[in-house]
Order: sequence, then C-alpha cells, then structure tokens
Amino acid sequence: VQLQASGGGLVQAGGSLTLSCAASGSAFRLNTMRWYRQAPGTQRELVASITESGTTNYVDSVKGRFSISRDNAKNTVYLQMNSLKPEDTANYYCNVDYYDVISRAFFGAWGQGTQVTVSS
Repeated sequence: VQLQASGGGLVQAGGSLTLSCAASGSAFRLNTMRWYRQAPGTQRELVASITESGTTNYVDSVKGRFSISRDNAKNTVYLQMNSLKPEDTANYYCNVDYYDVISRAFFGAWGQGTQVTVSS
C-alpha cells in the first residue's frame, strides 16, 4: 500500500485547511487510519484516528477544531482543520493499518508528510 498525502499549506491563524491521504495498491483492506504531526525538535504526535467502522479519537489540543473522516470507496482519509493556531504548525503524516489479502497478514504504512504552517 502506498499513501499520498496532500492539502498542506500556509494559512493565517483562525483559518482552515483540509488534508487528504489516498491509499493505493492491490488486494488490501484498510483498518484504522490516523493523522500524526511533527514539529521541528519534537516527537511525532498522534492527532486523530478513525477505525473502519468510523469511531474517532482526537488529541485534546485539537478537539472541537479538527475532524477526521474517511471515504472507504476512495480509500482516502481526510483531516478537516478549523480555527488553526500557530501551534498547529507541523509536518502532518497519514498512517494506516491494513490487511493484505494475498499474504493474509496485517501491515502498517506511512505517507510522506505534508507541511502545515499557521501564521499569527
């Protein structure tokens, strides 16, 4: 499975961005999908996750501002980010757990980062 993330950019504080991450490959089934972020000099942080059935979880700092969703038909996960703050500035990475039908095993995959910069 390959992941292609997009949607990052420069936005003013209070603005919004939507990140997308599309999975491609063959004979796989996506399980939990996640967004992480990493700012310079910090550890990678789990921002939000969504299970195959649609159960979501968020880190406290983004609750009420960010929304994760998925389109299973398009094998895509989204992160709608509203009321952005300068402290949201980071490289955002998508991550998925998936089941490989051919090997009958579970794997994980990471997308390349997409930079989000929020100016004050």
